[in-house]
Amino acid sequence: MIFLYIFITFFEIGLFGFGGGYGMLSLIQNETVEHWHWLTASEFTDIVAISQMTPGPIGINSATYAGYTAVKNAGFGVPMAILGSATATFALVLPSLILMILISKMFMKYMNTQPVQSVFKGLRPAVVGLLAAATLLLCTSDNFSKPSENPWQFYISCALFAATAFGTGVLKINPIRMICYSAVAGLLLFY
Repeated sequence: MIFLYIFITFFEIGLFGFGGGYGMLSLIQNETVEHWHWLTASEFTDIVAISQMTPGPIGINSATYAGYTAVKNAGFGVPMAILGSATATFALVLPSLILMILISKMFMKYMNTQPVQSVFKGLRPAVVGLLAAATLLLCTSDNFSKPSENPWQFYISCALFAATAFGTGVLKINPIRMICYSAVAGLLLFY
């Protein structure tokens, strides 16, 4: 039964996940952690980190890993977890595949019309809002310890967050290099 729920959940995320993978993260987090309790907040954070580091779109990578982890956490073995992974991935991609096939010709024909442009003007701020929500959802005590619990770790985590944002956003340092720098800092400071 979990496979049906995984399919329906990720199909809905794929259907309403405007803004690509980053926009889907808040939807995936809400469904897998808050609604279904398939994953813990810590597991979801690990999923995002691994999905960010592996090749491919982050939304698809996250769905693949989330489907695997959800089935594994439900008590099934590795072969069934792989099936859960495939189910989540297929369900996430299916709406986009169907929609792109159906609307590609119409979109190309009407792309420059005022109604279509107006729709996109409304969607762009919503996409940015979804990205902001994904960021805020990851600002948890699993990623940033509370200052009262461990001030040293909290301030270092905040500094790494700020350095990564500044390095990639302002200095235009390659995100992969920033991930590697943060991993080394984690080893040096938290090990």
